[in-house]
Amino acid sequence: MARVTSLSRPNAGLSTKVVFTLATVCLLVGLVVGYALLDNRANPTVIPQPVTASARGGTTGNHPALTLDQMKQMADMQASALVEKSKVDPKNASLLIQIAGIYQASHQFKEAATYFERALQLDPKNVAARTQMASCLFYSDDVDGAIALLNQALQYNPNDVNALFNLGMIKYRGKQDASGAIAVWQHLLNTNPNLDRRPIVEQMIAEAKASMKN
Repeated sequence: MARVTSLSRPNAGLSTKVVFTLATVCLLVGLVVGYALLDNRANPTVIPQPVTASARGGTTGNHPALTLDQMKQMADMQASALVEKSKVDPKNASLLIQIAGIYQASHQFKEAATYFERALQLDPKNVAARTQMASCLFYSDDVDGAIALLNQALQYNPNDVNALFNLGMIKYRGKQDASGAIAVWQHLLNTNPNLDRRPIVEQMIAEAKASMKN
């Protein structure tokens, strides 16, 4: 059964103001916010969680606040062993994807994108890694770059669930292209009849259609 997860920006202050109503739905159905991409040729990557008050410099309960700089330091420490391995085995795309996942989970999206890009130079047909990199560009406010990468991913697999879902979401929320988003999501439904989150996609299509009437 095909599965789809959601994409949302972890920073409420970004210029395109991408605040998805889908995020609420995802909490209800137990999905993580981020992009879960599994590929037979790549290890599952760590999924970034939404930036909390602590990540923005506030406090969460009795836990000390973590700034993004502190999160980067933690990511550097966590990734250090893998980085050393990659120096010995520089053509191991899987290692690079694991490193990228660590930085992505710590909201260091530019660093993550750099490692995803290196992995794709070794394994350009890795649709999962290409779609992950697209989400990193999106989180970094490079909407056009994210769309370009998703279109490239779909050249390798035109019916990829995650690439199609994210492409529709970015077109809708990032480019305010409701008609373009509807076309992508409809293709997603047509090519994945057993999609487990079909009601979510249908809800997004309905919302996009309603926005065109306003």
